[in-house]
Amino acid sequence: MRPLDPRLLRYARTTRVYLAVTVALGVALAALIVAQATLLANGITAVFLHGAGVDELMPTLVWLGVVVAGRGFVAWAQEVAAAHSAAGVKSALRRQVLARLAALGPSHAAPTGQVTVLVTRGLDALDAYFARYLPHLVLAVLVPVIVVVRLAPADLTATVTIALTLPLIPVFMALVGLHTEAANQRQFRLLSRLSHHFLDVVAGLPTLKLFGRARAQAGTIRRISDEQRTLTLRTLRTAFLSSLVLELLATLSVALVAVGIGLRLVSGHLDLATALLVLILAPEAYQPLRQVGANYHASAEGLAAASEAFAILGTPVPVRGTGTLPGPPVGPSPSRRWSCASPAGTRRRCGSTRSSGRARWSR
Repeated sequence: MRPLDPRLLRYARTTRVYLAVTVALGVALAALIVAQATLLANGITAVFLHGAGVDELMPTLVWLGVVVAGRGFVAWAQEVAAAHSAAGVKSALRRQVLARLAALGPSHAAPTGQVTVLVTRGLDALDAYFARYLPHLVLAVLVPVIVVVRLAPADLTATVTIALTLPLIPVFMALVGLHTEAANQRQFRLLSRLSHHFLDVVAGLPTLKLFGRARAQAGTIRRISDEQRTLTLRTLRTAFLSSLVLELLATLSVALVAVGIGLRLVSGHLDLATALLVLILAPEAYQPLRQVGANYHASAEGLAAASEAFAILGTPVPVRGTGTLPGPPVGPSPSRRWSCASPAGTRRRCGSTRSSGRARWSR
């Protein structure tokens, strides 16, 4: 799956504004994360090593409160921007899909059940893509870079460890994503087929009942429903296993950084403030990547529906003819006469002219 389908930018222009807002909020959130870690490390060091009291810690506590409030505001702004953008994108795609289906006509239109699932539940699943996946995808790019830049002058060894272990999570995400994307597309197609078949059965139920085929169709719907249930459980199992793998990788990476910091802190090669700064920032560097992996599966259904919508929008509208129908023949039309015989006392047609279009009847 592409991180961002460029067709969303072409068919839904509100996505561009949302991306700009998301990047700006992501930069602000990354800066607030670094500021919060720095304040916490300095405050804990002041209390533990220098015995600082409440009066001495008051400026640090005030700034820490401001930073926490700022993070809350940024999170709220991300939710609001995601809700507005998702609503705009879904509305735009629905209008364009319905307009294209009307332009294609009944001979080129997709099955009714498939279109119904697409414009209702399918496009509604884009909420998770805009509200969860895209914000964390932006943070997964910005936060690790800012964290590494902040830790490089403080502790080069921990910075190198984080830089080497960070790419492991995207690699496993890509491997899992290839399987998950195919599973979600199969699930969406099977759901569309089930909806279309159920709609056809309801429409033709009187005829099926008349010929005694209603019970057979009930068995077909039951079989497709069982396939849908099995495929859904298989997709959920893949999602849970992939989340477990990503959590395990992130936990082992943070543990590796923590062990190195602990050994150097005990040996006296690292001061307490730097050690605390690294311990607080290291999980923050992996957290966006873990959230991207966790929210990928929630957004996969919406992206599968969006792909179906783009397929409909990409179908060319048939060119309508511009010529005129041929007119009646010019000049006198040849006459046609015939005679017929009939038994006595019956009505018979004894002549007709093609030019007048009338027939003479006689007895």
